[in-house]
Amino acid sequence: MALTPVEIRHLAPPRTNFRGYRVEATDKLLEEIAASFEDVWRERADLADKVEQLETDLIRFRELETLLRTTLVSAEQASAQVRDQARREAELILTGAHAEAREVQRRAYAENERLTHASRRMRVQLQEALCALGGPEQSSSAELDEEPVAEQDVDAAEERSWNGYVAEPSVADANAA
Repeated sequence: MALTPVEIRHLAPPRTNFRGYRVEATDKLLEEIAASFEDVWRERADLADKVEQLETDLIRFRELETLLRTTLVSAEQASAQVRDQARREAELILTGAHAEAREVQRRAYAENERLTHASRRMRVQLQEALCALGGPEQSSSAELDEEPVAEQDVDAAEERSWNGYVAEPSVADANAA
């Protein structure tokens, strides 16, 4: 049976006719027991309050941990999505840049072909004009059509795309044939 400090203070042991105990010493002992028991009772109540506070904190921290885990997972997913989106956008930009580079190369090649044909045509016209004016004999038209070796190397290099593949025949090539 558990006794409270108040019960201990009001406890009166049965007395015998012969006064079997010393009243003052027993009362003093009971008073010390009651004081000690009050301290233990108070400490127990304080510890119970502390346990309750710690349990509340534990629940709050577990909720916070769950929230942090959810946030971390969400952040990881968002990071992966952003990385994937950036990779897709980079691929699109790179594909567009490749296509634009090929188009610029095709136009440059066609312009080169046009200018080469115009240059040849002008050489022939110049030769014909010189012959018509009775100027000095020029070399044969076959010699005029020949291009210097360096120009041929430049043309061959221009026929290659920037990544090493031979350029596709252009519309000017089809018209020249």
